[in-house]
Amino acid sequence: MDTIAKSKFHPGNIILGITALLVVLAAIFYFTGYFLREKHFLETNDAQVESYINPISARTGGYIKKVLFEEHQEVKAGDTLVILDNRENRQRLTEAEAAVEDSRAQLAVLEAGISSAQTATLVNKDQINGAKARLVLQQADIKRYKKLVKDEAVTGSDLESVQSRYDVSVSDYSAAENNLKTSYARIAELKSRRALLAADLKRKMAELELARLNLGYTTIIAPYTGRMGKKTILEGQQIQPGQPLVSIVNEKDKWVTANFKETQVYGMYIGQPVEIRVDAIDDKVYQGTIEAIAASTGAKFSLLPPDNATGNFVKIVQRIPIKIRFTSSDISPVKAGMNVMVSVKKKAI
Repeated sequence: MDTIAKSKFHPGNIILGITALLVVLAAIFYFTGYFLREKHFLETNDAQVESYINPISARTGGYIKKVLFEEHQEVKAGDTLVILDNRENRQRLTEAEAAVEDSRAQLAVLEAGISSAQTATLVNKDQINGAKARLVLQQADIKRYKKLVKDEAVTGSDLESVQSRYDVSVSDYSAAENNLKTSYARIAELKSRRALLAADLKRKMAELELARLNLGYTTIIAPYTGRMGKKTILEGQQIQPGQPLVSIVNEKDKWVTANFKETQVYGMYIGQPVEIRVDAIDDKVYQGTIEAIAASTGAKFSLLPPDNATGNFVKIVQRIPIKIRFTSSDISPVKAGMNVMVSVKKKAI
């Protein structure tokens, strides 16, 4: 009996018993807290931090002259990332500028021709007025000579001479009028050519602007402030138009996509406060609000949605994606792709 009593109060048994009691108390405390929290909060750990990760692509092809960024480097909007060899683009720009200057010169020559033709019409009008005055004078002479012939004051040959001068005046007057018509036709022709040259100039100016744009594309800049991704390009490498060069992460715009069970979503609303705990960051609770609730389950967005009409139906609790926007100010330690725990307080009934 003494031996059995001693074994019960052995120090090892006492420590083991105290340890077991502490484990039981800790389990009771944990599960009590879990069930109390489950009563007031809807939670899911099927959630990750999201951010815009966009590939920066080349707008034009060529050889890479310089790469001015490093992997995971923080950059600002407008920072130069890559410079391409732009000698060919500069040559095309020079050719486009020369073509525009040539069209402008042709248009200037044509404008001078139109101005000259318009001046010629003034001369033609003066010629018409002169020819008309001579014609009126010759008409008066014919009438006068006809009377003189009747009175036998002049001979018939004198009248014939006056008649010849009259005929010449008629011809001069007709020629002056025709010259005016020709000048007007010439002006109309030149103006139609001016429209064609103006259209050609507009086209060449568009080609010049395109050449400037292509030259500008040889300098690739950061579209917004963020952090660069993996560096996969080197100087001297040939790239093609549209080729992705590097990715940039927009660290200013982050959100959480939480996949709640379909049985949890009822009662959630836009603007509802949310608590966010990041697995990689201890003792830190971020605040957020629900920004959007998906219109269907995540399975319906998949490439091959499940077809329950096949006869192999197994009921699985579906998940509804919910977009949550951070409202906490300092979220710089939070990185895209991190796992988080999202807690939404239940509405009071």
